[in-house]
Amino acid sequence: MVRILSGEDQLRNLFAGLLENTLHAEIGLADPGLVDYLTALLLRFVRHESIFKVRDLQGNRLEEVAGMLAEAEQCEDRPRREIHRHIGDFTLFWTGLYPEGLKVLRSWERKDSLIDYREQGKRSYYIASTFEQEPYEDEAPILRRLSELYDVCTDGLQTVRREWELNF
Repeated sequence: MVRILSGEDQLRNLFAGLLENTLHAEIGLADPGLVDYLTALLLRFVRHESIFKVRDLQGNRLEEVAGMLAEAEQCEDRPRREIHRHIGDFTLFWTGLYPEGLKVLRSWERKDSLIDYREQGKRSYYIASTFEQEPYEDEAPILRRLSELYDVCTDGLQTVRREWELNF
């Protein structure tokens, strides 16, 4: 029987292959869990609405880390954890894949002008990793590694972007 891959399957295979090659062969980090997480992050963020999924209590889309942080402080445990996880993903996405976009995201007229996306991403992944009880116990160690290896992941994502720009 022949299995036909969907567009999402093909994209998943592309992202996973690029990430695995970059992290393992070029950086020397063999971590299948990290590759799986980063692959899922890229697949989620293919959809623009996923990049800006955090909303305030009135339902307005939050496009700045400062607003997301304020919202996280007002939330209960589960939403707080999810917002911090998203902040980690959001900052890693921009610092790793589109660092040129940081000029706009952190421009002087925006609330994020004083936020260091790398440091906040590390901190937010760490906070999200502290939620270790059911149903988060499997993901907590990966979020902790993302906090610890944030800069390595940023470099890896920059390499992945160069690869897909050269080859696709």
